[in-house]
Amino acid sequence: QVQLVESGGGLVQAGGSLRLSCVASGRTFSSYAMGWFRQAPGKEREFVAAISQSGGYIAYADSVKGRFTISRDNAKNTVYLQMNNLKPEDTAVYCCAADFSVYIVVKTTAVEYDYWGQGTQVTVSS
Repeated sequence: QVQLVESGGGLVQAGGSLRLSCVASGRTFSSYAMGWFRQAPGKEREFVAAISQSGGYIAYADSVKGRFTISRDNAKNTVYLQMNNLKPEDTAVYCCAADFSVYIVVKTTAVEYDYWGQGTQVTVSS
């Protein structure tokens, strides 16, 4: 069982930056592929970014490439999402997700993840 707690959301003007953090419980964080997803009001949840267990493989949604950076610190059981040049369309609840795997993988669909955090709100004003 893994518990995930996100932080770092808030209100920011367009063009600004935020860094989200997701801290995981447990002692096997380095065995979990991690991802960030977001859901805006009235819209379906969408993939944002994902990172493999050791951080060697990374994937991004096209909409955030070049602006967002995912990283992880296995010693701190934490995955980060650095968001730069934020746009109003980035407004959403951002959730991190975790999935255990014996294979080194990057997972980009929500159905692949077993564990989810509660989310943190990001609001970008124009």
